[in-house]
Parts: sequence; structure tokens; C-alpha cells
Amino acid sequence: MRQILLKILTLFFVAYASAQNVDISGNVQDIGGIPIPGVNVIVKNTSKGAVTDFDGNFTIAGVEIGSTLTFSYIGYITKEVVITNSDNLSITLEEDIAKLDEVVVIGYGTQTKKEITGAVSVVSNQTIEALKPTRIEQALQGQVAGVNITSQSGTPGGASTINIRGVSTNGDNRPLILVDGNVIEDLSVLNPNDIESMNILKDATAGIYGVRAANGVILITTKTGRKEMPLTVEYNAYGGFQQTTRKIPVLNASEYAVIVNEAYAAGGFTPPFSDLSSLGEGTDWQNQVFESAPIQNHNILFKGGGKKSYYSYSGSFLTQNGIVGGNNSNFTRFTNNASYNLDFLDNFKLTSGLTLMRTNKKNLPENSNSSVLFNAINMAPTFSVYDENGDYTLAEGLGGEVINPLAQIDDTYDRTKVMRLSGNAGLSYNFLDHFTAQSNIQFNYSEVRGKIFNPIAYFGSGKNSNVLRSSVRETLNYYRDYTFDATIKYDNKFNDIHKLNVLLGTSVFKTAGEGIGVTGFNIRDNSVLNASIDEAQDLEYDSRFTGRNATFDSRLLSYFARVQYDYKGKYLLSVQIRRDGSTKFGPKNKFGYFPSGSVGWVASDENFLKDNNFINLLKFRASYGILGNDRIGDYRYVSLLNGEGTYIFNDLEVIGKASGGIANPEIKWEKQKTFDVGVDMRILDNKVDITADYFKKRTDDLLVDPLVSGLLGTGGAPFVNGGTVENQGVEFAIGYSDNFSDNFKFSVKYNVTYLKNEVVYVNTDTGFLTGGSFGISQPAPSRMQAGFPMGYFYGYKTDGIFQNQAEIDASAVGDIAPQPGDIKYVDQDGDGVITLDDRVNLGNPLPDATMGLNVSLDYKNFDFAAYAFASVGNEIVRNYERGQQLTNRTISYLGRWTGEGTSNSFPRVSNGATPNGLFSDFYVEDGSFVRLQNVQLGYSFSDKVLENSKISKLRLYVSANNLFTLTEYKGYDPTASSGAPLGGGIDQGFYPSAKTFLLGINLKF
Repeated sequence: MRQILLKILTLFFVAYASAQNVDISGNVQDIGGIPIPGVNVIVKNTSKGAVTDFDGNFTIAGVEIGSTLTFSYIGYITKEVVITNSDNLSITLEEDIAKLDEVVVIGYGTQTKKEITGAVSVVSNQTIEALKPTRIEQALQGQVAGVNITSQSGTPGGASTINIRGVSTNGDNRPLILVDGNVIEDLSVLNPNDIESMNILKDATAGIYGVRAANGVILITTKTGRKEMPLTVEYNAYGGFQQTTRKIPVLNASEYAVIVNEAYAAGGFTPPFSDLSSLGEGTDWQNQVFESAPIQNHNILFKGGGKKSYYSYSGSFLTQNGIVGGNNSNFTRFTNNASYNLDFLDNFKLTSGLTLMRTNKKNLPENSNSSVLFNAINMAPTFSVYDENGDYTLAEGLGGEVINPLAQIDDTYDRTKVMRLSGNAGLSYNFLDHFTAQSNIQFNYSEVRGKIFNPIAYFGSGKNSNVLRSSVRETLNYYRDYTFDATIKYDNKFNDIHKLNVLLGTSVFKTAGEGIGVTGFNIRDNSVLNASIDEAQDLEYDSRFTGRNATFDSRLLSYFARVQYDYKGKYLLSVQIRRDGSTKFGPKNKFGYFPSGSVGWVASDENFLKDNNFINLLKFRASYGILGNDRIGDYRYVSLLNGEGTYIFNDLEVIGKASGGIANPEIKWEKQKTFDVGVDMRILDNKVDITADYFKKRTDDLLVDPLVSGLLGTGGAPFVNGGTVENQGVEFAIGYSDNFSDNFKFSVKYNVTYLKNEVVYVNTDTGFLTGGSFGISQPAPSRMQAGFPMGYFYGYKTDGIFQNQAEIDASAVGDIAPQPGDIKYVDQDGDGVITLDDRVNLGNPLPDATMGLNVSLDYKNFDFAAYAFASVGNEIVRNYERGQQLTNRTISYLGRWTGEGTSNSFPRVSNGATPNGLFSDFYVEDGSFVRLQNVQLGYSFSDKVLENSKISKLRLYVSANNLFTLTEYKGYDPTASSGAPLGGGIDQGFYPSAKTFLLGINLKF
């Protein structure tokens, strides 16, 4: 009986055990629903497992119930699943952002973040998608320490100025920009949705790109497919509207009349307004020109790949109206981008790409004393928009510049069309196990067509804008360049502790431009419909030649070498040298040698830190190098007959050639010596990421264009090596990111840059260079001078307001005798007279510090992100007030001096001669600000909701850009600047960056 019972129990347990072993099948996808081939699926604590096939499927036989499957794949977060039954598994792996970011694109190659010895910053496509920028520059502001973006204009399609670690020259400060290795000069050609990542090289490691890299390098990688990837379609779109961020408070009609009457009376004239009670609010001209403007963007992306190739194609359409002028300042962009990559053999590969971009931009006058906003600020509120006949009111009595801004908008016909074709093709061949030969050719071709029609127009008596004879101007400019690179790389690892990478290469670059410009007159019927050169009379060509005329032609020939070595992955070394030859310089100075080097120490791999649970990464690095710059006009080392002169032959006036700019055969390269020391640190299980850098850049032999005496003859001044500029500062960035649960993720990042800019030396007769403009017929307000920041403001220091005649009698005065209520200027040299010699430093257009704060969180299907940026310590010159007798004024005039003791900060008003219009600190304001750049809230539909459709991802979101700005600056926009090293930061009525509200969708099939 006992034996029988034992047999029964044995059979029971065998049957039970058999029932607990099941065959498991399933599919592994990414969060977009794309199958992932090659995923390792292992039964934990055993050797049993499988690898997913091309379609992401797997099967494992005999898996015990209750055991754990581990799913792992490079670039994705490892996932564990407990087996409870034999049902098919559907596994979704999430990308491990930290690991994906480990591989960083650098010059002519890639490195892991751990291996990098230079100052390199990364902006991911997640950041770009969250910001929804219309231009790439907007995605850099506040995201990367050391990178400062200033908007040249908020107009649709308006460009921005990018400065990496300060202003290094008084010339061209643009960084080198490469898209998939292709050089571009203008980021407007690129659709932000196409970008996978942006890497910014900020120190001497940029020197591998030679002369064009002195101001830093931005490397952009676009999205593409991958091998064995099924066709994937992504559609992203948004639409919304834009508004101005603010209006400048100006006087209404009643306030205006009071001020004008007072000014007339103070000047000894009869006040023009006798009945103030009937004026009321009057016309708000800013309300008339500002409007809510629509914006929309559509982008579609196809990508995929087979066993030996992968491809992508994207097309996008963006259109936005302006917040000033509406459709009269529209910007429209069409972009097509395609790539195809093929492995002919395991060791022989082809890469290729092609981009076609077209833009159409309608322009309005801006950022000058003839702009629409300048007129809206200064136009009298007592004028109506239309007169009794229904025509636009004439701006009589407001000086020669100010006109009716609505009439100006209607009479402006200014169009720019751009077609740009860019492409690249490269071959890569691996041989002898450790060698790779690569060659790549890139090209850019652009056509820029401009058309301006000036109809016969009358805006008022004596107006500068009046047109007595209709005209049309058409221009067509061609730009083309190509770059050919050829490299050989050697990459090997010895004994698992020595890693060596050697790069040898050569690069050839050529760029050229041609242009045609023609102006014709007497347009039939004064109509834009007939505005073409074919319909015009009395044609005038920009040159005596009627065909294409060369505008520039320059070339570079370069050779470079780099050696990268690391020992045990913790002692890092990189040295490189580049020899550049440029047609910008004469035979003696044509070639320059630019060496650089960097070292790194991964201290966290040392034995004394290796088992530390607090520090995950601790790396120290330093770099030093010399970079060159040749961004000046072509062939300035020789005398050219590229000027134009007037000659008399047989009593007839003949236009011919004349000498151009004065030659200087001794000019040579600008040389930038740059030093950086930094530390990278990750702590608390990689949740906290810290980076800190100290840098110093000194640019010697600055290429300047000094003022020269007219006694030297015709032609422009020669370029000379005549200056030194130094930038030094500190960068600090810290970020925290954590997945608190499957339903809640949070991250916050902060970065700050402190920068000091100083001109060390200027080799001119006067010891300085000037730039910018203020008021009418006043000296230039900006200077480049030793001991001061580049472009600092130079004018009179004020000391309050004269309260009575006794104060005037006891003070120094200038040529214009002041009266009580006028500004008191400081006599700096103590000679008892206010002269030009009493001008001093009034402020710096460059900020002392910039910082960014980025916060994001995901809760279940909701995602939220917010980005803020701040700039501290820069000044802006207020230059948008005309100051004529009858032009409008800001509400600050309500606090004017009206008698002794009433004000010691704002002068009296008067139509008589006063010294109050001199450039002084009265017109210089603090430009510091904090701006909430973007707030976005999104919702992603769950897989369960989408399971019966072909949609793998569906996300809806709302977004607000440029939501608010905290600043004491009284103008439209504290972020705006012309971008000029000399003359930047002078506000003549800048077109403000728009506040934008968007509703968008992200779809993936």
C-alpha cells in the first residue's frame, strides 16, 4: 500500500512539474511600435534564451512558470518580465537616453562621452521637439552653457546671431555649421524636425576643422533609418497664432497735447492745441500695426532599411505671418531632405544626402528710423488713420522721417525668394582590419532673387519716403561652394589596455558668388502688377556689365592630422595639427599652422573610486590650441581695379573702373589661442550630471578695417592686423533625472555662463574703432578700445537735472546753453567745459552672465516641459524716439521736470535748442531679463487605445513660446540686437520676438 501511494505521488509531482514548463513566444518593439531585431532574451540565472528575428519575434521552449525573462539590447533599458502563463508576450523597450548620448559626433568621427577630452555640448531631438522652433537657433538659447543667441529681428524668418564663448573679433563671429558633414552658412535652410542631435564644439578640439572653426563648431545630425527597419511614417504638425510680447507705452492724445503745448511754450512758441477736452485717447498706432498672426507647420518623415541599406525622406511646409503687417511680412518655407546609405560589401559603404529648400519672404522696413514700428511709436495720436476722403492721413509736421505706418505697409513691396540645393556623397572602405579610407564631397548651390517695387507715393511734406518716380529693382545672386575631404583612419586596441586612433586627412574648399542687379523706372499705371524690368524704362545696372558679375571667390587648401590615445580607458590624450592655406592672404602669409591638444583623466576608474557607490563618473580634462580666422574680403593683399570712377573723354562723362580698397600685402591670419579646463561628473546612480569649465580665449592679430585719411586717395581702407581681444569665463551645468516609477519621470537642468570680454590692444592712430549710430549727426556711440569690452557704449555721464540758474552758473556747460530743467553732464576732465573729451564708458552690450533652466516631467500618459532663459548685466541704448516738435513720446515724459524740485531724473520738454539729445547714460538702460521661453503639455494615447489601428503613436499637445519676459528695459524686446560687434545693442525700434500659442499632433505609423 505504501509503495502504491508513493508511485501515485511521484506521478502527481511529475505531472505537476510538466505542467509548469511552457513554451514562450512573443514580440519586442520600441515605443514607436517598430520591431527590434537582435534583442537578447534570457531566462534569468540560466543559459537558456533566444534572439529576436527581423520582425522582433522570439520563442523559448520549456520555460518554467514563475521564472524571469530578461530583455536587453544596446541603447535600450533592460527589462525583466515574470512568466505567469503561456500567453504570447508583447514587450516594449524604451530607449536609454543616457546610453544613446554616450556616442557624440566630433570632428571627422565619433567618441563616447567618457573618451571626450574637449568641451562638447549636446542638444537632443527631444529638446528640439519640445521647443517647436521655427529656426534652429531658438533651440540653442538656454540649452547649452557658453552659447548666446541674440535675435536680429522677430520678423518671420528673421535671423539670429550665435556667439560661442563671447565675441572674439570685430568682424565675422559666426561659428562653423555642418549638417551631416555639409557646410551651411544659414540655419534657415534646415527644418528643425529633421534634426536628430546637435553637438557644439566650444574649445580647441574644434581646431580639426581649421580656419573656419575659430568661433566654434555646430555639428548637426539629421534623422534617418537603420538597417532591417520596416518602413516607418511620422507626421508632425502644429498650428496656432502669434502676438506681440508688449507695446511701448506712449502718450494718448490728451497727454500728448499737454506735453506738446508745454514744449511749445517753453520754446517761446504758441501752443498748437487750444481745446484739450475734445481729444480723448486718440489713435493707438501700435494697436493699428500689431495683429494676431497665424503660423502653421507640417512635416512628414519616411524612414526604413533593409539588410544592407537604410534611407529616409522628409518634407515640410512652414508658413507664418508677421505680428506687424500680417500677410505683408509673411515667411514661407518648403524643405525636402533625403538620405540613402548602402553597404556594397561588409567593408565598403556609401553615404549620400540631398536637401532642397525654397523660401519666400515678404519684407517690411525694420530696425531703423524708417521702420514701421519706429513710425508707430512716433506718429501723433491726434491723427486719425484715414482722412475725410478715406485716404491715409498725411503725417504733416512730424519731420522728414515719420510717416503713417499703415500707408507705409500698403506701399511696401519687397520680396526675397531663395532656392538652395545641398548635397553630399561619401565612400568608406575598411582594409587591413584596422584601417578606414573615407572620401566625401559636399556642395551647396543657392539662388537668391529679390524684387522691390516703389510706387509713386506721397506721405507728407518733405518726407524722405516720398517717391516721385515709380521704380522696380530686381536682383539675382548665385552662391555656390564645394568641399572635398579625404581621410585615412587607423583604429586599434592593444592588449585590451591601449587604444589608438590616428587620422590623416586633406580638405579642399571653394566658395564663389555672382550677382545681377537692375533698376527700372516709370512702371505702367504705377501698379505692382506691371512691376518688372521688362515693363520698366531707363534701366540702370549695378555694373556697366549686364551679365553676371563676380562678387567673391575664395578657396582653402588644408592638411590635418590627429592622434587619440587612451590607456585603460582612463588616461586620455588627443593632439592634432592643421595646415590651412587661404586665398585671402598673400604668398608670404598664405599658409598657417594651427596645433591643439587635450588630455583627460577618468578618476572614477581608479581603484580608490572604482567601487564608490556615490560617484559614477569623475573626469578631469584640459585643452589648449591655436585656431585661425580669415573672414575678410577677397584679395585684400593686392590692389584691384574693382572700384568705379567717372572720367571725361571728349567732354563726355564716362563711367569706368577705378582702384578698389588699398592693398596690404602683409596681412596674415587672426590667431585665437584658447585654453579650457573642465570636469565632468555623474553621481547618485547617474541621476545627477554635472559639468564645469573655465575657459580663456585670446585673439591676436585681429583683422581690422581702420579709418584712414582721404589724403590716401580713392578706395577703402586696407585691412590690417591691428588688435587683440580676450574672452574668459566659467560655465557650469547640472542636471537631475529620475524615473520614480513606471508612471512618473522627472528631470531638471540648469546651466550658467559667466563671461568677461575685454579688448587688449587696438593698432590705429586713434587707439580705437567706432561703430553704430545714435540720433542725427552725432558721433558713433560704440567703441572698440583697449581696456574695455568690445562695442562698449561711449558718451556723457549725467548728474541729474539743473534745478535753477545758480546750478547752471556753477557748472560746466557745452556749446548749447542749458536752462533749468535740462540734463547736467559731468565734466570728466575738469576743464570747466563740456566737450567730446568728457565722454566715458556708459555700459556693455555683452551680458555678464547667461543661464537656462529646463524642467520636464511625465505622469502616466501626460508629459510637461518648461524652459526659461536669463541674461544679466548687459545694457541697451534706447534710440527709437525721434524727438521732433510734434512726434509722440513715451509715458516717461509724464514724469518730466516742470519746476524746481519736481524731477532730478527726467528733463523738461521744449521746442527750443537744448543739450538733452546728446548721447548719454540717460538713453542707456539695463537690458537684463528672464524669459519663459516655452511651456508645453502633451498627452499620448495608450497602446490599448491604438491596438486596432495602424497608428503606433498618437500624441496631442499645446505649447506656448515666449510666454512672458521679466525686465526693466522699456523697449520692445531685450533679446534683440543687430548682431554687430560694434554697434550691437542699439534699439531703433526692434521688431519683437512673438509670443506664440500652438496646438500640435505627433503621429507615427
